[in-house]
Amino acid sequence: MNDSADARRREFGDFQTPDALAAAVCRTLRRWRIRPATVIEPTCGRGALLAAAAHTWPTARLVGFDIDRGYVAAARRALPYATIEHADAFRTDWHARLATLPEPWLVLGNPPWVTNAALATLGSGNRPARANPERRRGIDAITGRSNFDVSEWITRTCIDAAAGRRAAVAMLLKTSVARRVLRDVWREGRSVRDARIVGVDAAAAFGARVAAGLLFLRTDRRGTAIAEVRERLDASPVRRIGLGDGELVADFDGWHATQALATDRGATWRSGVKHDCAAVFELREADGAWMNGIGERVDVEPEVVYPLLKSADLAHDAPPTPRRHVLLPQRTLGEDPARLAALAPRAWAYLMRHAARLDARASRIYRDRPRFSVFGVGDYTLASHKVAIAGLYATPRFHAIAPIDGRPVVADDTVYFHPCPSRRAALALARELNAEPARTFFTARLFADAKRPVTAALLGRYGGSKRDGADACRP
Repeated sequence: MNDSADARRREFGDFQTPDALAAAVCRTLRRWRIRPATVIEPTCGRGALLAAAAHTWPTARLVGFDIDRGYVAAARRALPYATIEHADAFRTDWHARLATLPEPWLVLGNPPWVTNAALATLGSGNRPARANPERRRGIDAITGRSNFDVSEWITRTCIDAAAGRRAAVAMLLKTSVARRVLRDVWREGRSVRDARIVGVDAAAAFGARVAAGLLFLRTDRRGTAIAEVRERLDASPVRRIGLGDGELVADFDGWHATQALATDRGATWRSGVKHDCAAVFELREADGAWMNGIGERVDVEPEVVYPLLKSADLAHDAPPTPRRHVLLPQRTLGEDPARLAALAPRAWAYLMRHAARLDARASRIYRDRPRFSVFGVGDYTLASHKVAIAGLYATPRFHAIAPIDGRPVVADDTVYFHPCPSRRAALALARELNAEPARTFFTARLFADAKRPVTAALLGRYGGSKRDGADACRP
């Protein structure tokens, strides 16, 4: 790919649909008995999807739009029988524009795979307006966020425009975006049915290492808040996702089967320490000495150093072994690390030597906090016994954690843990959480391809079969 093409992809999320994928999508839609009178593509590019639609439904009217005049010219040359208009998808009144077209509609597309924040960073003017003057339900919630995916905005706008019409919407999206779209339209009680998410190979089609798929739904009447999930366009459904208790769940049937275990008074799970400077705070043992991430030997008081668990340490069934330690400058959020000047002067001197690195931490959470502060610390941080789980892995594995050489084990911010009063309580809780039906409870509610499949909110929804949910760890 040349530099200009790469820049276009960055600015506009411009991943043109390959002809083979466009044809496969249209064949699949025809197999699903889609028979449109009009095919509309809001960001048509060079027109691959419209060309495939023309082959699949020869009598359908084809209408395409694009902001790029070069693409408009190319699509007009390739599709002289289609109506191709130069238009900004973000500023087109889709309700009015589509209302003149014969039904049933097929709104078909591959909208830009780029976030609003990325466009702002690049100084692009090709962005949605940060307002919703028509006050259409749902759209204001999207455009009001500081960041959102542009393809989500376009897809939601098209669904809104097609509401109550004889129409189907079929969009190639990142899978995470497709799920958010479904979650939001279901939460709002929109009239949609026959929802499906079908996986596509984004690496092969677009050279993009991201989970992606075809989102399909009909807008003519209300259905159930459930969608089929298929791994490929030519595959049968493998499971159903849906809305459960207002949240999107990955396996609707598993969610339904484990509803008796759910609670709104679940245990409080904590994330571990967030410090944003591993090179200074994290230490490893080498030849009987501490070494930091810069390669320096570190001489600090042992009282401020604790074994550290990361998600990778908890990703397997074997008992976890911390590979690093962490220098903890405070034990609670309210403590000032400056106390170390008197209590652990070597540690304070070490932090002062690296003050430039620590002061340069970009996260806004450190603003207006005492110098060298960390987050995710409290009385729970140094609990002797814990049950911990990796937040970054899709297979839930719970581990009972005990002190090492008399020192409490600390988790980093990719780990969730629940403090327990004793080793016995931690072992009992871990055993329960690793067994059925708890495993089904969690796997039904998490998405394997999410950036962080396990969350504190998910863990807190588990009430257990024999516990009331408020006392998650009993002696």
